[in-house]
Amino acid sequence: MATIKLNPKVDWFFTKPTKWQEEYGKLRTIALDCGLIEDLKWGCPCYTTPDGKNIVLIHGFKDYCAYLFFKGALLKDEHGILIQQTPNVQVPRQIRFTNVKEITKLAPTLKAYIKEAVGVEKAGLKVTLKKTSEYKMPEELQNKLDEMPALKKAFYALTPGRQRGYIYYISQAKLSKTREERVEKYIQQILMGKGIDD
Repeated sequence: MATIKLNPKVDWFFTKPTKWQEEYGKLRTIALDCGLIEDLKWGCPCYTTPDGKNIVLIHGFKDYCAYLFFKGALLKDEHGILIQQTPNVQVPRQIRFTNVKEITKLAPTLKAYIKEAVGVEKAGLKVTLKKTSEYKMPEELQNKLDEMPALKKAFYALTPGRQRGYIYYISQAKLSKTREERVEKYIQQILMGKGIDD
């Protein structure tokens, strides 16, 4: 059995009042039982290998709390419980929970998935990421690029990551009108060679 080491800088996450407090505590115990190191990253408890490779993160939402496996796409998922949050999320996968009973029942499976995730890191496995050209370009953005040669030139001069950021953000809007508004909003930023978050 691994020695469980709680990290005091993470304690606040488990003691703050939240509807998932009990679930968070159980997920914490499971991760620490696997010999992972507890840290705080992106404002959430993150569990790493001793050499600092991210394995799993605990986070919560309105309707569920979850384990987020950083390289979940590389896990076998023999139980079919890993969830890809959106079509554009390439590598991480979640396992979602709505009560502590689910977590307790799945504990042996969760430990097996964590062990497999550690193995993936030790083996140095990587996911082949989709190229920007493989993402579906929103029609509204394509129309504007065709209409404005300077914008087209500036857009394709952006780094692939910045291009994907715009494609993803604009695509998320359900209505064409909203997608058009998002394109208009960022024309100047694209022309200045900046990404959506710059």
